[in-house]
Amino acid sequence: MATPEEQAASMIANMPEKTGKPLEDWVAIVAKSGAAKHGEIVKLLKAEHGMTHGFANLVAHKAREAADGGGETDLVASQYAGPKEALRPIYDAIADFVESLGSNAELAPKKSYVSLRRSKQFGLVQPSTRTRVDLGINLKDVAPVGRLESSGGFNAMVSHRIRLESADDVDDEVREWLRIAYENA
Repeated sequence: MATPEEQAASMIANMPEKTGKPLEDWVAIVAKSGAAKHGEIVKLLKAEHGMTHGFANLVAHKAREAADGGGETDLVASQYAGPKEALRPIYDAIADFVESLGSNAELAPKKSYVSLRRSKQFGLVQPSTRTRVDLGINLKDVAPVGRLESSGGFNAMVSHRIRLESADDVDDEVREWLRIAYENA
């Protein structure tokens, strides 16, 4: 079963054939229209352009992201803005390593964390406090030991958590745990 991200990518790839225009053109049309609310955008695209609900909904999301100043990259920037700015090098160290694992490694930013994915989620990175980033990883059948603690109440989407306070904490041990989680995904 395709992930939501894969479904959206497929719809975006098929958009020119199915709607007559690529996503960028539809986002520009929405911007020119002055429509700002999600429902307003969907209604406009369906009524005035004959778009199906699924495509109209996707364009509305992307148009609102663009109006807010971007999208995925900006989600990461906003996570590490203000008092959490000093934590960005920790995220960058993790992101660089994850991207080196293979072409199918994916960083999928959400509002408060970044999902680490392959065929399924194998981890997440979340700036949890002003002084700490939590790295959640899925390591089924691995007992918590040392810094590799049980995720407990941290996040039900991962089995373990590692608390990181500096980029130096993203060491060989952490990279090995990430590699194993990636290979098992």
